[in-house]
Amino acid sequence: MTKPKILLAEDDVTMVSLLKTLLKMEGFDVVSLHADDDVPAAVRKEKPDVLLMDVHLLNQSGLDILDDIRKDKDISSLGVVMSSGANVKEECMSRGANGFLLKPYMPDELISLLKQTIKLN
Repeated sequence: MTKPKILLAEDDVTMVSLLKTLLKMEGFDVVSLHADDDVPAAVRKEKPDVLLMDVHLLNQSGLDILDDIRKDKDISSLGVVMSSGANVKEECMSRGANGFLLKPYMPDELISLLKQTIKLN
């Protein structure tokens, strides 16, 4: 069985390093993006099971990227989990996120939500 693939869009370098280590230990395949990469293009290329994306990237809005993904018929069914230090869960969910994590979150919260999101898709 192939490992579930997580695409990581996060602008905090330390967070990226920690998440990659944690997710790989949990049996996920992890691909991380630079904060200003074209996320929808990366989704098309990498074909992840879940996109884990920060709401506030360097020069991009995770919410705008989420809108773009949901409008694109080729990738609209992708599972997307959003995270932020601000409690914007309502907005993320209303715009089509499959889940939301308020930073700082516990590793088991993340793993549980990712597994739940993969099962739904």
